[in-house]
Amino acid sequence: MPKRRQLRGFDLKQMEGLASLIGVDEAGRGALAGPVVAGAVLVTREFLENRWAVGNAGRINDSKQLTATEREALWSDFETLAGQGHIHAHYGVAEVGEIEHFNILGATKLAMRRALEGIYPPDAFEQKTEPDLFTSAEEVAKFQPTVSARILIDGLALRHFPYPHTGVVKGDARSLCIAMASIIAKVTRDRMMNELDVKHPGYGFAQHKGYGTEEHRDAVVRLGRCPQHRELFLRKLLADRVDPAQVDFFSAESRSADESL
Repeated sequence: MPKRRQLRGFDLKQMEGLASLIGVDEAGRGALAGPVVAGAVLVTREFLENRWAVGNAGRINDSKQLTATEREALWSDFETLAGQGHIHAHYGVAEVGEIEHFNILGATKLAMRRALEGIYPPDAFEQKTEPDLFTSAEEVAKFQPTVSARILIDGLALRHFPYPHTGVVKGDARSLCIAMASIIAKVTRDRMMNELDVKHPGYGFAQHKGYGTEEHRDAVVRLGRCPQHRELFLRKLLADRVDPAQVDFFSAESRSADESL
């Protein structure tokens, strides 16, 4: 019960004066292989106060604190809620090539933008028109963004991001909608890694989901990299395990980072 009140209470407070709240989180940022995936979930006050939220918010947490079975069960619930119009949810993906080109921060922002675009375009948060110089105070007060929503992103606020937002450190453990977004991102990415395990057998993607476990690093040393491996991440984590001059996946020059996306 305390956890349930904390997550719902945080979101209800953040929503004061607004129609809705959008939580955003990512999965896969620290992995050695595979895409980075972001989830975005829009909730309303009506949803936060309805029977499902009151009765089930205690099941929701940072996705890393839940079992795969718990995440899949919640995903199924989210699908039903979205189908009934109680929430809106979307995900965005940045592939390995985009991670190499933009670096992981730029690619994470790209995935988050794509997730949010599935709910609202960026210009929905801009003023429809500028108040006229001679407009009355009462009319000026009516000027609002086209969307009455606040975006909460897990972690620190992002620079050079097209959506106005608030960063919430450890937000997946504080905000219900961010925790829901983290589940969307995690389940989506895990399913993608299961598919990549079939396409690139031997690395164990279905087990470790591309993260730098000892099993995964041993497999890379034994088999070499596959197209789903992030070259710069491998360079850093495996430099003390192999001779860079002898291994193909260290041969290419690292790509320049662009954090201005």
